[in-house]
Amino acid sequence: MWDPLLRLLAAYLLGSINGSLLLGKLRGVDIRTQGSGNAGGTNALRTQGKAFALGVIIIDVAKVYIAVRALPALLSPAEVASAPLSLAWLQVGCGFAAVVGHVYPIFHGFRGGKGVATLLGSLLALAPVLLLGVLAVWLVMMMVFGYVGLGSMVAAAALPALALWAGKAGWIAAHSVGPLVAFGLACALFVIWTHRSNIARMRQGTEPRARSLWLLGRWRT
Repeated sequence: MWDPLLRLLAAYLLGSINGSLLLGKLRGVDIRTQGSGNAGGTNALRTQGKAFALGVIIIDVAKVYIAVRALPALLSPAEVASAPLSLAWLQVGCGFAAVVGHVYPIFHGFRGGKGVATLLGSLLALAPVLLLGVLAVWLVMMMVFGYVGLGSMVAAAALPALALWAGKAGWIAAHSVGPLVAFGLACALFVIWTHRSNIARMRQGTEPRARSLWLLGRWRT
């Protein structure tokens, strides 16, 4: 019982290593005091520039990839062979723990990002085909509406359906479908929760759009 809990705790601690706050300390800034006040990749891009944001994304994706791949891999080969379903649940559990750690990092006063980059990193480790699907949904939403937050929420909400579809198509292992659907549902609800301020700004008409990707806006003008 304790062994899986310790791995989940380790995944949470890995997730608590926030890229924007770590790089911000090296630069002498705290992006939680700038822009939207969020310690994520979007606010890092808007307030610190492309190079800084790229570094943030690399750290935030890498940490959850390690959490999903390295921590469950500490199981013995015999354990993995005898219980692939248990391994699948442990992997998605470590992925979600890392996402929670990113949003509520113990090392940074429980004020982190919104979990999108870590969600992408977890999908890269769990099922790259789902990552491609999520990115495709996000891109379509960006072209139609131009809101990064809305695109992130809809893409996360599409994850459970994408997991079911990929399972039926045989693109992911059958024993992984259930854990990935559960992971998708948990992440969808969590990402919507972390974007509640974006929802409020969209309702007020004050949410900024990414005009470089908002093709519908170009057609209107």
